Amino acid sequence: MRLTNIFHLGLKELVSLRHDMVLMLLIAYSFTIAIVAPAKGVRLELQNASIAVVDEDRSTLSRRLIDGLHAPFFQPPQLVSLAEVDSGMDAGHYTFVLDIPPDFQADLTAGRRPQVQLNVDATAMAQAGSGARYIEQMIDQEARIFVTGHPRASPLPVSLVTHLTFNPNSESSWFLAVMQIANMCTLLGILLTGAALIREREHGTIEHLLVMPLTPAEIMLAKVWSNALVILAAATVALLLVVNGFLEVPIAGSVPLFMLGLAVYLFALTAIGILLATLARSMPQFGLLSIPVFLVMYMLSGANTPLEAMPEILQKIVLASPTTHFVSFSQGVIFRGAGITQLWSQLLTTGAIGAIAFIAALFRFRRTVSLTHL
Repeated sequence: MRLTNIFHLGLKELVSLRHDMVLMLLIAYSFTIAIVAPAKGVRLELQNASIAVVDEDRSTLSRRLIDGLHAPFFQPPQLVSLAEVDSGMDAGHYTFVLDIPPDFQADLTAGRRPQVQLNVDATAMAQAGSGARYIEQMIDQEARIFVTGHPRASPLPVSLVTHLTFNPNSESSWFLAVMQIANMCTLLGILLTGAALIREREHGTIEHLLVMPLTPAEIMLAKVWSNALVILAAATVALLLVVNGFLEVPIAGSVPLFMLGLAVYLFALTAIGILLATLARSMPQFGLLSIPVFLVMYMLSGANTPLEAMPEILQKIVLASPTTHFVSFSQGVIFRGAGITQLWSQLLTTGAIGAIAFIAALFRFRRTVSLTHL
């Protein structure tokens, strides 16, 4: 292989990409709006949840419970009758419906244990669990204050002090913004290189390359470094200006270390993109093939749910995906401030997976070139 061939072929890819306005707009959108919109629009914590209250007691205590359901956690509570509960829940008007029974205050004052019913729409998964815990704690605290004058009637033998590390305010936007960068890099890393190879085949320029003194490995490496460079530059700018600047997400670790890990990850992704492009005959086929691969890689990477929560056999299978290791790497660098001594295994594993994917793609590409030449 000659480095000059790889360099000049890569420059050709960059020029071709610069004149493709659709892909340029896709890159610009992916590292701006596609990061800001989910980070600002998707809330995993309890916020502005809809709630209705059936106040069958109409006492001082019941009014205190209703006052405890306040912003920013809940919308203003809607007072409804018991007959309106089922229809309101079926229509999706309320995520929570709190039913305060008759004589609730009187029973509590007399030392009895009255029951309060909380109906939760569990289809709102992000808010259902946290909202139910919040309402339970609020009712317990208000009832204790009303009866004894103190939040706790008697001190517990153990005092629990909770420290939230790496994200002290539990801001979901921090997590979503960084994971969107990984998401967009995964999508574009596969899409750009695969589309470049498909475009060569559809435009007939692959025949021009075949009559030149070029090897398949040189052609592949040119596409790898050029497309990876574009995504690496765009992701770094997005991390510094969009995530850290606009969204004010702190970066605990080293940005150069993150760029190194991203470069290794993009090597694996671009190799996978070329491999998929050799299996497809047209751009629509490549799109239909790459989207399921991208979704499985990202959804099972640990970015959405912890790997420990998956079935054991699935935990072992997803270790073959470079996205799994890069998500762990990026979270370690950005959130926990980890260094190369803690993250070298993820970096090495990602590079090994990328090498295997590159060899497989090179084998398929040589075969494709041979068939095209014939």
